Amino acid sequence: MSSEAEAPASVPVPEEEDSSQSISKKAAKKEAAKQEKLRRRQEAAAAAAVSSLSVDEEGPLANNYGDVPLNELQSVNKPDAGKWTVAVNGKEWTKVGELTESMKDQEVLIRGRVHTTRPVGSKLTFVVLRQRGFTVQCVLSQKPDSVSKQMVKFVSSLNRESFVDVIGVVSVPGGPIKGASQQVEVQVRKLYCIGKAVPNLPINIEDAARSEIEIEKALQEGEQLVRVNQDTRLNYRVLDIRTPANQGIFRIQSWVGTIFREFLLSEDFVEIHTPKLIAGSSEGGSAVFKLDYKGQPACLAQSPQLHKQMSICGDFGRVFEIGSVFRAEDSYTHRHLCEFTGLDVEMEINKHYSEVMDIVGRLFVTIFDKLNEKCKKDLEAVRKQYPFEPLKYKTETLRLPFEEGIQMLKDAGVEIDPLGDLNTEAERKLGQLVLEKYGTEFYILHRYPLAVRPFYTMPCEDNPLYSNSFDVFIRGEEIISGAQRVHVPEFLEERAQACGIDVKTISTYIDSFRYGAPPHGGFGVGLERVVMLFCGLNNIRKTSLYPRDPLRITP
Repeated sequence: MSSEAEAPASVPVPEEEDSSQSISKKAAKKEAAKQEKLRRRQEAAAAAAVSSLSVDEEGPLANNYGDVPLNELQSVNKPDAGKWTVAVNGKEWTKVGELTESMKDQEVLIRGRVHTTRPVGSKLTFVVLRQRGFTVQCVLSQKPDSVSKQMVKFVSSLNRESFVDVIGVVSVPGGPIKGASQQVEVQVRKLYCIGKAVPNLPINIEDAARSEIEIEKALQEGEQLVRVNQDTRLNYRVLDIRTPANQGIFRIQSWVGTIFREFLLSEDFVEIHTPKLIAGSSEGGSAVFKLDYKGQPACLAQSPQLHKQMSICGDFGRVFEIGSVFRAEDSYTHRHLCEFTGLDVEMEINKHYSEVMDIVGRLFVTIFDKLNEKCKKDLEAVRKQYPFEPLKYKTETLRLPFEEGIQMLKDAGVEIDPLGDLNTEAERKLGQLVLEKYGTEFYILHRYPLAVRPFYTMPCEDNPLYSNSFDVFIRGEEIISGAQRVHVPEFLEERAQACGIDVKTISTYIDSFRYGAPPHGGFGVGLERVVMLFCGLNNIRKTSLYPRDPLRITP
């Protein structure tokens, strides 16, 4: 299922061709263009034939269907505005996902997208409507009192993904309905198109919703199914996110943010909002987006780090933020973005930086528990397209000293610098070793070497080569970085200079500690990375609604 295995969006044409091949290709293109022109003429003629039908030809049944003009949609409170307004006025809307057998024989008003149409002759057609992941089969059969032959023709010609309003009666079929989530049908009496989609969509939703397992199985059986590659998905993201899996992913993501906020508020944290335009680097290094700020040099914040610490100095005690974070790294990996949503926490420490790890453990166990409880349908929708095993985690989060983790890697034959950072392969290997030994895919690795941490990290009292810091891992990949911070201004200046940071650019930050600051610590985590790893996905672009990476700044 990796993105690398996907077919390219297009195949480059060779620079040199045989002349006979070139002529045949030109002829084929000419014929294809001719057929496309003919098809469009036929569609236009059919549409014109339908629209030209008068009330006299159909009688009052002509009011039961059709395209709704914009001026009518803008005048919903006028009872004489048009046939659609008259039809829907006074009726309550029913969500597609709420249609059940208990509603048999009830008339309902529903709205949805045309997922599929299946005409059966000139007097009968089936339409599957989709609304927010739920689908229902609607039936139009010619009836002298409600459905004309022309109405059946109109509905059969609707383009996929068009928005329609349907008024009909709920019925319960004798057997299961395979092509819809709701096990009832709606016998259509009226149907109005309120938002047309173009005839030829760049992405077919059914193709985009197909799993790699389906595609491979079809290939083995001699059938070739369309594979929508990642770049195509992102180019037409507004279509791609309509798939059940994507609907699930971003509803799960919404829950992560909600649970994060609710948990921290219950723990006496205050939500803050810090500036994203700052005068200097917030993390150190050169991976910042630089810009001109009214004639002054500035950059986009790499994290809310400095301002959330300043807020602790402002006596809030415990703070958190959910907001955009910017990194100008040229990282073309499956887990890096140039802009992501940061979940950041900072808090006073009473005795030891383990208090911060206590919050991390309880917070994320709560997130995992509630996602498994509240997002069952969404997780199943994701799992259907992107199969994954549920995350293994313990109620009491494992804490592993960095030196012990290094020793586990050495014992497994991995050469590793005991005072260096872990690369991606070492992280994954350690994740496997931890799972085998401790039975968990979620754990904390703490007491990192000081040399690989930001300038504001507090060194260990017993060994200055190490620090009061930690990283947190899910499925062998790092999701959280945290630590106790240096709160003594003189020492903070010394650390900043040692890391090559111009102290003048962070002078207001350092000055905030000159007025008295408590011991404190915190952590930051990327929202997209949490969802990616919880759902066992292979690329962070799947969990970023409109991703920004070194090659993409649209849509």
